Amino acid sequence: MYLNQKSMSLTNKDLNDTILRPRFSFKIKQSNTNTLSAFENSKTTQSDFIISRVDNHVFIREPKSKQKLSSPQLHLEIVPIDNSNAIVKGLFGPNPTIWTLFMFLHFIIIMLFIGNSIWMYSNWNLKKPVTLQSIIYVILLITWIALYLIGQSNKKKNIPNMIKQHHFMRDILRNIK
Repeated sequence: MYLNQKSMSLTNKDLNDTILRPRFSFKIKQSNTNTLSAFENSKTTQSDFIISRVDNHVFIREPKSKQKLSSPQLHLEIVPIDNSNAIVKGLFGPNPTIWTLFMFLHFIIIMLFIGNSIWMYSNWNLKKPVTLQSIIYVILLITWIALYLIGQSNKKKNIPNMIKQHHFMRDILRNIK
């Protein structure tokens, strides 16, 4: 069924890379309509995951009762190549609302860093003390490192859930008739 069997396997090593939102892509010898139908049908045959579908996109996430703030979801895009082949593109990531907040915090830190740099440069050119700006740099750096470590920690903590979602997806794709 798979044109590229190697890319169907997912290991802890694949997920331990520094990438916060791991991606994968592979070809299948099925039409995208059959594949999307298989995911639609799995909504009624299992209760381990919540399956949502919008056009060619399928979202696999944990039920509300098992979800935590940082619970991962698997976003699949099933792109048709022709009538009997498709490409499955996958992306693991947190809830989009949480991801947006995470990116917003990064943006705020970057903007504060730029503003602080301008302020520091102005004071330095005017021969005024730059102690306050230096302290702000350290605080911003510590905050940015903390955000990075929180993201890495949550990803590592959720690797077993990501593997379960990947196996669930793989099992559905292998059982398409």
